[in-house]
Amino acid sequence: MHRLFALLPALLLLPLGPSPGQSNDAAYCAKLAEVALRYLGRLQDGANKPDSDTVVAIDRCQKGDTASGIAILEPKLVKAGFALPARGP
Repeated sequence: MHRLFALLPALLLLPLGPSPGQSNDAAYCAKLAEVALRYLGRLQDGANKPDSDTVVAIDRCQKGDTASGIAILEPKLVKAGFALPARGP
């Protein structure tokens, strides 16, 4: 019981949400996904449908695996001739 009280001050100092770097990566990943969905999809049945790699990348971004989502989306956008969005806040 005393150990729990000894750890309490340290636990209170832990961040409750994502660190600023993580939230910036999440926002950047979301921006990349938005551009990819809008401009790289194929028109099917009157809707713009993304390819399977884009779907996987967006899923990874949404699940917090921003590093692999970004690693998929950045090269796709660059190859298609798009300038990448700003990565900062």
